[in-house]
Amino acid sequence: RGAPRAPGAHNVCRLLTRRTHGFYARDAGVAHRTNLGLLRQIICQESTKFKNVWTTHSASPIAYERGRIYLDNYQCCISSIAQEPRILYQKPKCSKSEKIEDALLLECPLGEMLPSLSDYKSSLIVLTVQNWLLRLSADSGEVLEKIYLTGSCCKFRYLSWDTPQELMVVKSAQNKLPAAARQVSIQQSVLFYLAVFQVLPLSFIGMLEINKKIFGNSVTDVAVSNGILIVMHSMGLVRLYNFQAILEQFIEQPFDLGHEFNWNGQVGVVGKYPFGLPCNVKITDIPPLLFEASSLENAFQIGGYPWHYIITPNKKKHKGVFHICSLKDNTLAKNGIQDMECCSLEPDWIYFHPDMSGRIIHVGPNLVKVLKLKEVKNNTNQMEITEDFTIVANRENCVSLASKIT
Repeated sequence: RGAPRAPGAHNVCRLLTRRTHGFYARDAGVAHRTNLGLLRQIICQESTKFKNVWTTHSASPIAYERGRIYLDNYQCCISSIAQEPRILYQKPKCSKSEKIEDALLLECPLGEMLPSLSDYKSSLIVLTVQNWLLRLSADSGEVLEKIYLTGSCCKFRYLSWDTPQELMVVKSAQNKLPAAARQVSIQQSVLFYLAVFQVLPLSFIGMLEINKKIFGNSVTDVAVSNGILIVMHSMGLVRLYNFQAILEQFIEQPFDLGHEFNWNGQVGVVGKYPFGLPCNVKITDIPPLLFEASSLENAFQIGGYPWHYIITPNKKKHKGVFHICSLKDNTLAKNGIQDMECCSLEPDWIYFHPDMSGRIIHVGPNLVKVLKLKEVKNNTNQMEITEDFTIVANRENCVSLASKIT
């Protein structure tokens, strides 16, 4: 017989359970969620009217991150927090070699001692055409840190989070042989390179290659998310591997940024020009397969609590239809088939909300549905998809058509 439960232990267990679901009375997130709930009610009520307070234009895509609007390929940063947006900084026009390919906003981790005062403020990590990784002050655009990734072996193009604000992945464009090499039937086996960093402070974990000799000739793309390496194949097959286990098993030697190294006959400084970063993770055998699924155009997402995934059945007639299934046993959730049946040039799209709440956002041409996973009543082993709320965009249907007959 076990010892008697201490007074209040049951409440502590309930508290921990509620915390894992994101509920805690004194959690800072509770106030934030309450405010968002009030904002949602204001937006959704029919009597609400909006007025235009500011307009801008940009020849390049406009990006937004936590109250900051980025224009002109991140050269101009505008704060949107004030009543009327104001320019935080405007950098001079850069050359093509300095063009920014991708960017991520870094936030200071809580409860940790950091080596530099600048680490405690928000910063923007950007990737340039010439394989430079720069950390900029989010308020002034000042360069705080510079890391050179690699020379001519590949071109890095994409930044993404494995674990938000903890583990960052830099992915190369697909590695292609020159036309002359392809004409003589030389095969390219290395398709992508991935460089992995811990933040903040920025520290190099490792660089690895995605090789067709290991993962198969049908590989078309890769992604990393939540400790999972997602490998996509040409026939719509998606395969999942344990990314953390791959790093631990196949790393040959750890390297620290700014330290001298001697690697495969090269001597240099880690992260400095012209040597950059060593490819120190060598996958020599196919890792254990965690999961695989077939989906149209390799569309695949994981999220929710407990874990679920979203796919489109691998047939063209199912385009625009989304299935939400349990990752544990592949069972379809109740009401797990989502289809807006919209006739529009703009296709609908769906994704798990990035706040890790498990909610699902389904966006159509004039409709935004916010869905959530919940247990089926009287059946804790099955989940169902319910509608949390919907936002409808009331569009004007009167269109002036002018025709001219000659």
